[in-house]
Amino acid sequence: MRFLKTILLAFLLLVNLVMAQPAWADQSKFINSPDYQDVTAQIEALLQAQSNPDAKTNPAEVKQKLASLQTLKYIMETSEERATCSNESGKTLGVYLQAENAAADQAPTLYYLGDGETTDDDFSCTGVYLPSGTKVAFALSEPAIALKEPLALRIVEGTQLTVKTNPETGAVELNLPPAQILKSGEGNLEIPTLAQADIDALQPNAPED
Repeated sequence: MRFLKTILLAFLLLVNLVMAQPAWADQSKFINSPDYQDVTAQIEALLQAQSNPDAKTNPAEVKQKLASLQTLKYIMETSEERATCSNESGKTLGVYLQAENAAADQAPTLYYLGDGETTDDDFSCTGVYLPSGTKVAFALSEPAIALKEPLALRIVEGTQLTVKTNPETGAVELNLPPAQILKSGEGNLEIPTLAQADIDALQPNAPED
């Protein structure tokens, strides 16, 4: 009887291992990404600066930056899904998508996502495009600013980003912080010079769920 119980216990452990393996595989993929290594390094550097009495840092800024980075780190450690972008802004939104089988060095493509739509999870949403003149709050705790130039907001893999427009302020708001805020000529994302009116006149072409 004891032998049978041992066999049964071993079988149950094996089943649990097999069931959990896909989640581990996805998690490991994000943890081994360059973004994860970069975010971890930034967190360590900020923690060292925070503990160094000679470092000339703004405690409030360091605290806010740490909170954003720790959020990104948590996303990559726990998410089992590719990054998606949902548009609840009331306007057409520029999104950067990369196909699942794309080469690692292939630049994401800029698509346009209709209001109320979410990008197809066969693609990874790597960020969103904001044209010049957009009123945006990069964090819910920050005041909104009007952009003087177009920007690309890059997000990390695993992020489930939602872009909304605050009905009271008219500012675009993100539910999660971006990993990078890029200007034209920075990074590998196409950042065209467009107005929101130009984008709204385009036919949405982003693959959707």
